Amino acid sequence: RPRRCRIPAHVHGNHPSPPGDLIAVSSALELVPNDRPWTVEDLERLPYDGNRYEITNGSLLVTPAPAIPHVVITANLAWALRASAPKDLAVIPTGAGIQLRRSMYIPDIVVVHAAATTREGKLFDVSDVVLVVEVLSPSNAGTDLVLKRHDYAADGITWYWIVDPKAQTLTVLENSDGSYVERKIVQPGTNWTTDQPFRFSIDPATLR
Repeated sequence: RPRRCRIPAHVHGNHPSPPGDLIAVSSALELVPNDRPWTVEDLERLPYDGNRYEITNGSLLVTPAPAIPHVVITANLAWALRASAPKDLAVIPTGAGIQLRRSMYIPDIVVVHAAATTREGKLFDVSDVVLVVEVLSPSNAGTDLVLKRHDYAADGITWYWIVDPKAQTLTVLENSDGSYVERKIVQPGTNWTTDQPFRFSIDPATLR
């Protein structure tokens, strides 16, 4: 039976909880040493409790399950991307992880070379990835805007899109020498068309 314990200091969580809050976690969490970086193998010992478990710079990153509007926007955008993507690219919604040098993230949407989906394994390599998309949530906006923006760029992912449900905007970022350059902030009511990474049109207001 899961027992109650304090989250170790090296665990980074996005839960809006007061300091010292106690949460119920699997006893498997205590099997992970706190004197070394977290690994993907460590994540396999954590409970399936609805949270998203990722690794950022060797530390555990815990994100609560998204609200329904977040899920709807993600699903609608993934569907639109799939309808436009060429056959040599695959659009994968939430669930597929990307292995970076010191981090492992599970983006809301990832577009990869289709050949990568036929390989055995649990994670995509950064060389497989053409585009990552994150939909902001109140609990993890800083992660998407700062941590993931830095790490995706540093590891060479070319395109990063950020959807802001509140503002109904789509921010388009392109990698330039290891950092992202803002190419466009698509405003609601604007039907934006791009040729990169493939021909695609969207009005972010239609994603809700």
